[in-house]
Amino acid sequence: MEIKNKNVFITGSTRGIGLAIAHKFAQAGANVVLNGRSEISEELMAEFKDYGVAVAAVSGDVSHFDDAKRMVDEAVEALGSVDILVNNAGITNDKLMLKMTEEDFEKVLKVNLTGSFNMTKSVLKAMTKARQGAIINMSSVVGLAGNVGQANYAASKAGLIGFTKSVAREAAARNVRVNAIAPGFIESDMTDRIPDKMKDTMLNQIPMKRFGTTDNVAEVALFLAQQDYLTGQVIAIDGGMTMQS
Repeated sequence: MEIKNKNVFITGSTRGIGLAIAHKFAQAGANVVLNGRSEISEELMAEFKDYGVAVAAVSGDVSHFDDAKRMVDEAVEALGSVDILVNNAGITNDKLMLKMTEEDFEKVLKVNLTGSFNMTKSVLKAMTKARQGAIINMSSVVGLAGNVGQANYAASKAGLIGFTKSVAREAAARNVRVNAIAPGFIESDMTDRIPDKMKDTMLNQIPMKRFGTTDNVAEVALFLAQQDYLTGQVIAIDGGMTMQS
């Protein structure tokens, strides 16, 4: 897909990986829909003024279907269409299984997995009618390998992989491609706060012996949007952490 002048909606794009993806697409000439649960600040919008692309701001909660539909409708009203959807919005609520409540489990699934369903459902009909589109779901290496204290998060991210492959099969004949990214340990405010000893333990799990960056993930998202014969795939960008022997 030619990215220039296409419209990309990135959920959870006010910071971190989502914001890096928004910048990467804008640099490539795509119009961008910024999204978060709170109102998008003027300062954040101003970061995109030098790209020469249209930028829309749409606030809402992806975990509620009506809110997701409203946000897509607002994006279409502002830009004319949603050609690329990046389901990036996600939360964590880490606890060991013995201490995890039903609410702890369901809250994470409702945002990470149901939220991606809500957004995909809201854009898919128009994409299939146009016979073009790309949907990129943000999974995680935790969805591939599991992790202590993250049964809820791992379930949501593993579910996204099955969701990705199923929708990819359904939409392929209409030239709508659906893929997933599974980031590993990515440099962020969270990793900055991790004690050095724990960081060393994490790094020992990574063959490349370094954390990834949000820009690394954004580059994969742009690649997946551009490649027109790639669908139903899960790209692990993790420094080799989950490679199969």
